[in-house]
Amino acid sequence: MKYTLVCTLSELPNDEGLKVVQGNTAVAVFKVNGEVFATQDLCSHAKWSLSEGGYLEGDVIVCSLHMGKFCARTGEVKMAPPWKPLKKYPVRVDGDDVYVAFEDGYFEKELC
Repeated sequence: MKYTLVCTLSELPNDEGLKVVQGNTAVAVFKVNGEVFATQDLCSHAKWSLSEGGYLEGDVIVCSLHMGKFCARTGEVKMAPPWKPLKKYPVRVDGDDVYVAFEDGYFEKELC
C-alpha cells in the first residue's frame, strides 16, 4: 500500500474536513476525537464537497447541501437523502504527519 503525505495533524480543522487531491482522486480528511479518517470528498447523493461544504457533528459528517449524514469512521449513511455509503481511504499517522493511501479506497463491509 502506497501512502502519500497529505497534511499535519495541526492543519486539520476540528469541525470540518480538509480536502486533499492526488491525480483525479479528491478525499476529505477528518479529525474526530484524535483519530483521523479519510473519505471520498463528494457526497454520494448530490456530488457536493464534504470538505468545502460540509462539517462534523461529533463523528458524523454532515453534507450542507441537503443535510445528509455519514459516519466518519465507516462511511455509513446515517441520515437520508443519501443512500450509498462513502468510499473510505486508509490513513496512517506518523508523529504529526498524516498519510492517505489514495489507490486503496474501499467501502466498509461492517457498518456501525
